Amino acid sequence: MDLELRHLKTIRAIADAGSLTKAATVLGLAQPALSAQLKRIERALGGELFERGRHGVRATALGEFVLARARVVLPAVSGLREEARRFARAWEGGRGFRLGGTHGPLLGALVDRLATAHPGVPVSTHISWSEREIAALTAAGNLDFALVGTCGPSAPPESEVLVWREVGRDPVFVMLPTGHPLAGHQEIELGRFAGEAWTDVPGDGCFADCFTAACARAGFTPSRVYETDVASCVHLVQVGRAVGLCRATFPPTPGLVTRALAGTPLYWRHVLGWHPAAPAHDTAAAVFAQARTAHAEAAARSESYTAWLAAPSITPGTGVD
Repeated sequence: MDLELRHLKTIRAIADAGSLTKAATVLGLAQPALSAQLKRIERALGGELFERGRHGVRATALGEFVLARARVVLPAVSGLREEARRFARAWEGGRGFRLGGTHGPLLGALVDRLATAHPGVPVSTHISWSEREIAALTAAGNLDFALVGTCGPSAPPESEVLVWREVGRDPVFVMLPTGHPLAGHQEIELGRFAGEAWTDVPGDGCFADCFTAACARAGFTPSRVYETDVASCVHLVQVGRAVGLCRATFPPTPGLVTRALAGTPLYWRHVLGWHPAAPAHDTAAAVFAQARTAHAEAAARSESYTAWLAAPSITPGTGVD
């Protein structure tokens, strides 16, 4: 006989009732039928679960072991069932997913995964360079989920209102034209770029200050920083006008390579946020899982990031030492 959830419920009911007679009443069974069922369960588990006496039943050592596991498994299954029902109810009527994000490949990958997993359910997006704007729209209920990033350990915006979960954590890499003298290195000290101009995508967090501080520790001050959109950053790198700062998950792009900065002076946390009182809360676990998968797939597409993670000094999956 295969062990089923109903058998665990029977064992728990007998233990809670303290007697087969009382448990039979609770379960709506005749007492002989319950006794026969218990014997079948005990044969399946390899021994007696209860000692019978004049004053009822008491769990054996094996019974206590099984009960301990049952008291973990049964609530977990019940919670899973309820979460699945809430998820199904949340999207009845095709309300859809309203996603907000900053510039980067993860938002597009998340849209693709949600559209594939839930065909017919609309997915809309709102893009901004401002993490604070995206978070504020989510806090106000104008967006369901915010997919943004934070520099290092800094807290995401609207942390007192929104629930935030870390999707992934990556080192900040440098983008170089393929003909750059340092393009053949796997890791490069930040100080070797002391004479270069830089380009990156603007944001309203602390990344600019963190970058300036990292350069100061490396012994120089950036001569020039071009803050612009992703396409313009790529162009400036391709033509040799600047070297760029990017997330390690930056997709392969003709005319440039991405390389790690030695010692990981900067890292980036991808985070997903939502309002705990909004309907989106019921689907947050599923959306978060899709975002985690999208991040893992983006990391796998980057040869330089994959090689960096495989290096002996790197702990895979963390992006930092």
